[in-house]
Amino acid sequence: VDTFFEVTGESSLEAAHRLGGRTAVLNFASARNPGGGYLNGAQAQEEALCRASALYTCQLEAREFYDHHRAHRDPFYSDRVIHSPAVPVFRDDRGRLLDAAHLVGFLTAAAPNAGVVRRTAPERVAELPRALAARAGQVLSVAVTEGYRRLVLGAWGCGVFQNDPAQVAGAFRALLGPGGRFAGAFEHVVFGVLDRTRDAVVRDAFVRAFPERQLQR
Repeated sequence: VDTFFEVTGESSLEAAHRLGGRTAVLNFASARNPGGGYLNGAQAQEEALCRASALYTCQLEAREFYDHHRAHRDPFYSDRVIHSPAVPVFRDDRGRLLDAAHLVGFLTAAAPNAGVVRRTAPERVAELPRALAARAGQVLSVAVTEGYRRLVLGAWGCGVFQNDPAQVAGAFRALLGPGGRFAGAFEHVVFGVLDRTRDAVVRDAFVRAFPERQLQR
């Protein structure tokens, strides 16, 4: 089965709501703090997910993930993934209550912190593509194992963690594209990329990586 790819300007939850059914969303996670800066009013993707759903409560049950990353100061973090199944989503992206909640699976994983790697361990910068590939592979492996066929991904780690969007897109392309380990494993994959850069350079990296994609919004 060929995977149907889309690159859109949607948020992760907009894409998940549109896909419907049993869908998994990749949460672009903080490695050390449940919800990232959710409690402090921060505005990145993870915080938006926590404001709109019960994800934060689920994360509080996964202390081992956060304890591990607090104990190990490596900015590459680890390939650990938290799977939170059937989490109710009850608000839209503007904070308005939905008429009816819907359920989404969340895959919480931290991308390597490329900005910190460049500042504190520049000799390890060359390891970033391999680390991204391994971590993306683990995310997809968990999604397959848990039976998801619809997946919402995006510009994972391309904000405060400063990963190269082309490297992130390339990692997913190598895994999901023809000949990849997960080629045909999913029916529908959406890369929802809310891109505020001039010329949409982040979103464009995913457009280039998935030439067979459908473009929306």
